[in-house]
Amino acid sequence: MTDKQKVKALSAPKGVPDYAPPASTTFVAVRDEFVHQARLAGFQHIELPVFEDTALFARGVGESTDVVSKEMYTFADRGDRSVTLRPEGTAGVMRSVIEHNLDRGQLPVKLNYAGPFFRYERPQAGRYRQLQQVGIEAIGIDDPALDAEVIALADRSYRAVGLSGFRLELTSLGDNTCRPAYRQKLQDFLFDLPLDEETRRRAEINPLRVLDDKREEVREMTSDAPLMLDHLSAECRDHFETVTGLLTDMGVPFEINPRMVRGLDYYTKTTFEFVHDGLGAQSGIGGGGRYDGLMAQLGGQDLSGIGYGLGVDRTVLALEAEGVTFPASDARVAVYGVAMGAAAKAQMALLINDLRSQGISADMAYGDRGLKGAMKGADRAGARFALVLGDRELEESTVAVKDLAHKSQESVALTELSAHLRSRL
Repeated sequence: MTDKQKVKALSAPKGVPDYAPPASTTFVAVRDEFVHQARLAGFQHIELPVFEDTALFARGVGESTDVVSKEMYTFADRGDRSVTLRPEGTAGVMRSVIEHNLDRGQLPVKLNYAGPFFRYERPQAGRYRQLQQVGIEAIGIDDPALDAEVIALADRSYRAVGLSGFRLELTSLGDNTCRPAYRQKLQDFLFDLPLDEETRRRAEINPLRVLDDKREEVREMTSDAPLMLDHLSAECRDHFETVTGLLTDMGVPFEINPRMVRGLDYYTKTTFEFVHDGLGAQSGIGGGGRYDGLMAQLGGQDLSGIGYGLGVDRTVLALEAEGVTFPASDARVAVYGVAMGAAAKAQMALLINDLRSQGISADMAYGDRGLKGAMKGADRAGARFALVLGDRELEESTVAVKDLAHKSQESVALTELSAHLRSRL
């Protein structure tokens, strides 16, 4: 094959990050720690479909949001049904809770999930088209103590992976007892401004979205806009003050941000975001809030819920910005087998298989490398022990066990190998 005939190498799709060794060490550590912290708080795992009926997100997330109107990967399947790669997790969790009657048992239903989500965005640092999140949802109870638990859990999750330079921003978006009056007041303010046609249409559908506009000219025009925090009902204000009081007692630092508007329409009451200034424009590393009314909107009971999504990708970048590293372990396996000859290789394959079945991580040399080359493989695998098997060992039904850390070697009967290794590991 000539150079002109070489097949062009492929790369990952634009905006989709790879996490390959050794860099994957940090990614796995962050994801697994987030999940671990959720399980410590009683959240059980739920595995969600990667794609759902498009209507789920249109109804649940909100048609006025950028997520639904601009960023979803939506396509018709072979049955001409409109389906969408999941852009977020809450709507899918709620659909599953309703479908499987999980809300008919003990409340709150506490669930956690992890995996990729998809949004067609302009790729930049920390803003990916395939983003990785760990999320939780606590469904069925409207209790400010639960809000505080969820927020404190997110804060603890970030600290557990070694992150420190972040801050928590907090607000309340009210509920149906005070939002309608505030909505009208905000619309009256916005409709007096020289808004462009698209922004005016957004103000008609969901005026809060206009306060989330990142354009400087819009932010200047809305600098004196009425704020939801100043128009809360007595019940919503009491709820928010209880949440902030509990967070203070728990030692969770926060800042009140009355202009905060999350990117999804279903949020009510307590709403929060974790930001990290080391990430530049894409400073959000996670957030969430309460979503009273979402379950009923999706056809279920009228139950409340609260949850969050923690960005694994952005947390990895934030850790890099702070100089926090997770040492990449060279130890892929504890035991590495080296066999000299076809008969020895067949026996070694059985030994390695047996060790794995007993929970001992093990690998072996393949191909026809000599002893020196095979032992280099043991070093690269980071193995603690190397097993060497040749014709003499086969005749004696033994295996040479090399302790690579202490540079020692002993002969062990094949029948005693697993017990011997378990006692040493």
